[in-house]
Amino acid sequence: MVDFTPVGPVAATEVPRYAGLGTFARLPQLGSVPDYDVAIVGVPFDGGTSFRPGARFGPSHVREASRLLRPGYHPELQTTAVDTAQFVDAGDLSCTPYDNVLAVQQIQEQATRLVGKDKTVIAIGGDHTIALPMIRATAAVHGPVALLHFDAHLDTWDTYFGEEITHGTMFRRAFEEGLLVEDRSMHVGIRGPVYDKDDFIRDHEFGFQILRCSDIDTLGVPAVIERIKERIGDTPVYLSIDIDVLDPAYAPGTGTPEMGGMHSREILQTLRGLSSLNIVGADVVEVAPAYDHADITSLAAATLVFEMMSLLTTEK
Repeated sequence: MVDFTPVGPVAATEVPRYAGLGTFARLPQLGSVPDYDVAIVGVPFDGGTSFRPGARFGPSHVREASRLLRPGYHPELQTTAVDTAQFVDAGDLSCTPYDNVLAVQQIQEQATRLVGKDKTVIAIGGDHTIALPMIRATAAVHGPVALLHFDAHLDTWDTYFGEEITHGTMFRRAFEEGLLVEDRSMHVGIRGPVYDKDDFIRDHEFGFQILRCSDIDTLGVPAVIERIKERIGDTPVYLSIDIDVLDPAYAPGTGTPEMGGMHSREILQTLRGLSSLNIVGADVVEVAPAYDHADITSLAAATLVFEMMSLLTTEK
């Protein structure tokens, strides 16, 4: 942790939450403090989207929704993240909207400057393609990682229309590039039909274990938490949350919604049970504001980022 007293967000008792800085939760900007422990960064890219576009506008809307947060004491995790570590908003990573391969390279190069042995990055997407460059940047510092992936979809397909880097193929690329620790990665919240039943066979060959939403129904959240902890152990883990893991009732503003998803309380309860994990990087992706109403999805994403902040500052 930084060797100075962390600078927290603008005090809501002094400046109303609807005013002041437009950073995430009104945290200080990168460069306005001497150093940082955790950088929150927007990645406004959606060139890998296969259905409804618009996640490029996700970071700005999630930041706006984060004004509603009270990023102080977390009663369940018993931590005050902003008093424990220095959080900053590092702005947005810039990349081309016209070339997926080049965009991923640009994101990776910029993310690499933010990640460090004692510096963690939480990315706000953007579509799920951005997880690939973020994992590359994280693995360059920490070595191969376990992947804890909350999503309605596997995202380990080979190509879409001949394109190898999309929001449904990036974890296959991560496996092929040796970025993932063998037999430590896990999908949670998978549901709905797939193109072919062999998709599950190939996913297993890539070293993933699957907990479907129907498994959550059967096992219950406490058992799901134990399955995750047993699978990952103390392996450095990258936590990736596609907002469509939530049922469309709780996250309508996303590109590929699937019925029968996790409830808000289920995912919050699950995350809060994972404080023992060694999280070294994270993202929340696929918020597409054009399909949102009343900022339901943006608020869900902002809340999940705050949960990640709290997890990073909870005693192990």
